Amino acid sequence: MSTKRPLILLLVCSTRPGALGPAVGSWLAEAITPRARELGVDLMPLALGDLGLPFLDEEEHPSAGLYRHAHTRRWSATVAAADGFVIVTPEYNYGMPATLKNALDYLGPEWAWKPVGFVSYGNTSAGTRAVQHAKQVVTTLRLVPVGATVALRIADAVHDGQVRPDDARAAAAVGVLDELVRVAQALRPMRERAAADTAPGPLPGSYVRPLTPADAPEVTVLQRCCWVDEALANDTLAVPALHEPLEEVRAGLAAWQATGLFLDGRLLATVRARRDGDDWHIGRLAVAPDLRGRGLGRWMLRTAESAAGGGERLVLTTGAASRRNIALYESEGYRPIPGGDPGTTRLAKTLPAAAPVH
Repeated sequence: MSTKRPLILLLVCSTRPGALGPAVGSWLAEAITPRARELGVDLMPLALGDLGLPFLDEEEHPSAGLYRHAHTRRWSATVAAADGFVIVTPEYNYGMPATLKNALDYLGPEWAWKPVGFVSYGNTSAGTRAVQHAKQVVTTLRLVPVGATVALRIADAVHDGQVRPDDARAAAAVGVLDELVRVAQALRPMRERAAADTAPGPLPGSYVRPLTPADAPEVTVLQRCCWVDEALANDTLAVPALHEPLEEVRAGLAAWQATGLFLDGRLLATVRARRDGDDWHIGRLAVAPDLRGRGLGRWMLRTAESAAGGGERLVLTTGAASRRNIALYESEGYRPIPGGDPGTTRLAKTLPAAAPVH
């Protein structure tokens, strides 16, 4: 399970002056905020009317992700950052508002493999026909509707422009959030695999991608699992990866070229590298303890090396008593070199220069 805090977008769709949507959105946020805190979920209320989206005015198809206009790029970034959505919608003439259809049509991959719940409102049908209409569109975008819904019949649920307090309605809203979060967690591997910058990994179904500061929680957990053995082998707790705080991990991911190996949304291994003067430094090679002995460390090391240029010296450091690490590095052509902190061993190798092109 991910250690990232899920972000749920509460999208109020009606833009009609004097519409009931903002009141329904406020009621929804108030009803589910306590539960969101318990679940470790961030809520982001947003009114479509505040986005300033004209009718779709991009020349390229949304699937290309090539956006000319600033309003599209802002909308893309907002949707891409979200892990799920609750759409607050009225029903207009047996269907969803044109503003919602337009907002959905603007984007493509940003929606994929994320759950969506609905809170509808209306008169006779309590907005349920708008939800059915919307589901035809959202499923085409690979959004996944959850089964839990809230449908408010205006005559019963609204008084003086506000949603009446009601325990059953509030419980139904919490039910939407609960199911949304569960499905968002289940779909996370699908979202990861759909990302444009993933590549196949060494295990069936695994994939690699660059790590960013947002991955710091998962990286912190993996480091602390992996460097316990290093601390024991070297008889010291003075191992930075074992105890550095989250902010330092985040800073390291920003400063280094870091790569993560994933399977079903789980971070299995990491490595990072960066150029320092004439050398290419490699560090924080980590493999989940239950997956050691399967060649993942060697594969990750070679992945880090592949970013260096021919003729460059590769340098890495490990504990002086970390025999397993030293054996791996020496088998890959590294040899001990002077320098390094007390209790550590530095190793290096030089990549062959590229052959000249004739």
